[in-house]
Amino acid sequence: MAKNTPNPTPRWLTENDKDHSQRFVERFRDLRTRGVDLEGEARLLDALVAPSSLILDAGCGTGRVGAALHRRGHKVVGIDIDPILIEAARMDYLGPTWIQGDLYDLDLVSHDIHELFDASILAGNVMPYLAVGTGAQVLSNVSKHLRNDAPVVAGFSQAHGYLLEDFDHDLSAARLEIEHRFSTWDLRPWTKDSDYVVTIARTH
Repeated sequence: MAKNTPNPTPRWLTENDKDHSQRFVERFRDLRTRGVDLEGEARLLDALVAPSSLILDAGCGTGRVGAALHRRGHKVVGIDIDPILIEAARMDYLGPTWIQGDLYDLDLVSHDIHELFDASILAGNVMPYLAVGTGAQVLSNVSKHLRNDAPVVAGFSQAHGYLLEDFDHDLSAARLEIEHRFSTWDLRPWTKDSDYVVTIARTH
């Protein structure tokens, strides 16, 4: 019998020091305290879905996007591999369901969540911080948890080494169709010189 191989470890965990996650938590708590607008991603997704939608916040981090969607009346499940970020989400934002787990083998049925989701969002450079070569698997896993014609919205900077052509290859492998592309979460046009990429794709 073949031995079970461990999941590849995301770059978020392998390329940052041990205190990085806590600094990340404190950074966003400080931004929130100072009244900085942290809801651009949530506003975009909110415009794409019906009221009271069920939304998967994949790579939810500290929970700021999922919490903003919850405040807009949606039911949100957020999942992230980093236990420090999930603990911060649970402490700071009541309402959504926060799960510690790996997007590489995402299976929400094991958490007693059986409904198909109406949409998913991958914000805050989730895609570049995955383990190298796992983007297609992660997007496919997300897609399997969504109903037909559900939007998948992802945004990331190409400065982290994960390029647009990598992402488009992974989208295609996951059978997700690109619908729109922008350079910011407030829908500024994307050009070939844009570093940041926001993509709306759909299941089919």
